Amino acid sequence: MDIREILIRYKEGSLDRGSASQLLGALTVGECGTVPSPEAPEALEAPVAVEERVSGGPADTDADGVAVVGMAERYPRAADLDAFWQNVSEGRDTSAEGPADRPGAPLLGSGERGHFLDAVDEFDPEFFGLTEDEGRLMDPQERLFLETAWEALEDAGCTGPRLDTLTGTGGRPRAVGVFVGAASADYALLAAESWTRGGRRTPRSGHWGLAGRLSAQLRLSGPAQAVDTSWSSGLVAVHHAVQALRRGECAAAVAGAVELLLHPSRARAGAGEGVGAVVLKPLRRALADGDRVYAVIRATSAGESVPTVAPARFGLRETRGSTVGRIGDAGAATGIAALTSAVLQLRHGVLAPAGDGRGARPWQGPRHAVVAFTEDESAGAGGVGGLGAHLVVEEFVPRESRAAVEALLAPAPRDTAENAVERDEHVLLSAPTPRHLTASAQRLADRLDGAEPAAVNLPALARALRGVRSVHPCRVALRVRDVPQLVASLRRFVADDDAFMDLRDGRGDPLGLSALPETADYLAALWRSGHVERLTGLWLSGVEIDWFALEGGPSGGRRHAPTPLPPSVFLRRPLWLEPDEAIPVSRERRG
Repeated sequence: MDIREILIRYKEGSLDRGSASQLLGALTVGECGTVPSPEAPEALEAPVAVEERVSGGPADTDADGVAVVGMAERYPRAADLDAFWQNVSEGRDTSAEGPADRPGAPLLGSGERGHFLDAVDEFDPEFFGLTEDEGRLMDPQERLFLETAWEALEDAGCTGPRLDTLTGTGGRPRAVGVFVGAASADYALLAAESWTRGGRRTPRSGHWGLAGRLSAQLRLSGPAQAVDTSWSSGLVAVHHAVQALRRGECAAAVAGAVELLLHPSRARAGAGEGVGAVVLKPLRRALADGDRVYAVIRATSAGESVPTVAPARFGLRETRGSTVGRIGDAGAATGIAALTSAVLQLRHGVLAPAGDGRGARPWQGPRHAVVAFTEDESAGAGGVGGLGAHLVVEEFVPRESRAAVEALLAPAPRDTAENAVERDEHVLLSAPTPRHLTASAQRLADRLDGAEPAAVNLPALARALRGVRSVHPCRVALRVRDVPQLVASLRRFVADDDAFMDLRDGRGDPLGLSALPETADYLAALWRSGHVERLTGLWLSGVEIDWFALEGGPSGGRRHAPTPLPPSVFLRRPLWLEPDEAIPVSRERRG
């Protein structure tokens, strides 16, 4: 773990002051807060240009930077980012035989292998307020992207009240754009075949629902656009999102892509599947909001043009070929997988195996990467291939690294060390249904059980759960003093989950306080006076409370220290066009 990672974890709340100080004290701090390698640094590869026309590198400004502030994905044998990073960093083979339990199987012939996702027929419509019939008629690609985009927004802290602070031109709230790459429509083919057998369920046609569904679900006011440029669709979606941010069309954007292989007509050995989404903000806005920044996008292009940037050295070049080697030929999702891989290598400071016989190795020196998908040469003369696309990405280095190191190594003030007075924290959880609420409590307890209590900042955790998560009708509040007590309270709730408020009948906020203009001042007065118990009771009764506005002071609650939280629980079950075409086994999975 280097200084940069220690500082990031300290800011996120996953390392307390003492642990971070101890780790930093064990390192020899070099110039500009870097840690010299114990061995001679490995020579970088020769500089890599995006093309001959690009000699690329980032300018040392925030003006043109676009920050990646949230990420989520599902790729073959990787249900989350941690699992995907393990696959990438270790060069794992993710291929397998065609899934035998998928509707429409078999997809591959005997002895053929591909790269597939698990349980693509499953969905949790209740989480998004949808009926079972609506879920059946949604393309599984749309369902999968909806879940993944939600997780990315949660990762960015943008599903709760902070979503309303993302205002656009004229003060439009929730000015978030959605740009999604997709290039297949296998579900429509399956519906056509079902029609010939007497089935009469027809999913919506076209890819517009991929972007439109998320935009409508969250009442977003930014542009919503689907992109189909074959295997570069994900990168072109990111390009459009970056341009929209720079033109001021939105304050933030969700960009990504999805690809599922559902019909045998497209089956082929080496095929891949995947879904990925990133949340983007202008770097200046991200820094002002106190967001966690995974990486910074400096330049993008689509088509024959290539981004023009100042001379620099690229230590990493992610291409279509390197990505296919990791997740198979994943069509529209290939580009977003390449960007995800680049961002993770930048963040971890490790160059992953790329099929050249070398294993993972430390990334020495400044970290700059290019994701370069050239025109599809396999299309042949007169053929139609995918559009070329390029992204220039760099690591994010907090400016305050030197000051942060010195502050952490300095003795803690007496009133914030062992003599600090403990106080109770109110941990709030909410979910769409009682079963979702129980599952959420179980997931949080399991996450905390796997962490050292000293490494969990309880006040930061409670503050994040209050302020960055969306609020649902089923609610519970736990009053605790430390992490072990929180885990015990969560376990008790899971075992006997009758002590919660269920506002699904619409009887929340019986006095209509949320609609009164005086309520905001009343809530603020309660907070200033320390009546958190009273505020918690009002929240349980259904009163709308913007916790970050209360806790953020003059900043209006915009700036916050990111705290890692487990994603919401999806209670997925098989849903297909016709009920009798789903997998003939009753099952439900938490994801």
